[in-house]
Amino acid sequence: MNLPDTTFRTPVTLMSGFLGSGKTTLLNNLLRQTHDRTLAVIVNEFGEVSIDGALLRSREDGVELFDVSGGLLAYGGDDDAFRCTLRALLARRHAFDHVLIETSGLAAPTAVMVALQSPDFAEAFTLDATLVVVDTPLLLEGAFDPDGPAQVAGAELRRSAAQVFDAQLEFADVAILNKIGGLSDAQLLQAEADVRHRAPRVRFLELAHDARLDTQLTLGLNLHGARRAAHHAPVSGAPGDLSGPLHDHTGLDGHSHGDLDAHVHSLSTHQHFHEHDPGWQSFRLTGAGAQDPQALATAVRNVARVFPVLRVKGFVTDAAGQQHALQAVRSRVDLTPAPARADAPNELVFIGYHVSRKKVTEALGRAMPGRWE
Repeated sequence: MNLPDTTFRTPVTLMSGFLGSGKTTLLNNLLRQTHDRTLAVIVNEFGEVSIDGALLRSREDGVELFDVSGGLLAYGGDDDAFRCTLRALLARRHAFDHVLIETSGLAAPTAVMVALQSPDFAEAFTLDATLVVVDTPLLLEGAFDPDGPAQVAGAELRRSAAQVFDAQLEFADVAILNKIGGLSDAQLLQAEADVRHRAPRVRFLELAHDARLDTQLTLGLNLHGARRAAHHAPVSGAPGDLSGPLHDHTGLDGHSHGDLDAHVHSLSTHQHFHEHDPGWQSFRLTGAGAQDPQALATAVRNVARVFPVLRVKGFVTDAAGQQHALQAVRSRVDLTPAPARADAPNELVFIGYHVSRKKVTEALGRAMPGRWE
């Protein structure tokens, strides 16, 4: 049976990016610009609890949020949870203009792409575009270079991070250079060259100043639907001309993202990688009583300098009752005021590579006795 025209299918935008690249902040800013659309947002996190879901509740009207925590969206055991969420959307998809999916920082978008092309969902949803958010300073520091400087991280961690990062870039239509404040033109050009070298099939590069990007550059791009409607099946195509400067959106045609065989091959490889690399670990710590957010930020910063912790995020409440969101990427720690959450615990989620929960808890205990476990 021929697929219906893409006009009658709900567009889906996928957003990926390595741990701490700024996906949730960028998505939050995007939601504030889309009051003319009704959106369904699926958020997946690698961890025991969802922190990003709480951070995204800035726009309640016209947005329905679905949290899928605890792993890699649409991979292995999480496939059932993802398909269940899609079926829930399928039953009332005409209530949404667009679906946004933020994948875990340790997942490539391939599994979701394959699920969207399956017989269960292909007639209801169409892939609009895949976005990858890049932590530009970390890219320039060589954090994703498997042979990078030793001080960036251990060799095993660098190789694993590079493999995940490259898998995310490989299937991206749009690469978003994020966290670019203070970077020179020369550094931005170097970052663009690095992305082009690693992923020559990326179609557009965009700059996200203050984690903000115009919705015209993210939603309604229709980079897959038109070609799919014409062929009624995924097909291969040659890469477009990617030799132009930043923001050159001309001379581009479809590329091999439409090749289902390539999707399946990459998906299989990525599943194998995660099944045989248990080094990526996550755990949750809770704290008792009122917290000193600045002291905690210093403690988290020192922990990240000593142990292979790549990402920390959570919420704490100070003595005055003000809640704060704590977000750390390696040893970079940010504190921002957060909306009050009734009876919410002080909690931090740590993600690292072969990281010891016991050692991290002991280190925090020495810095803030009796506070965290």
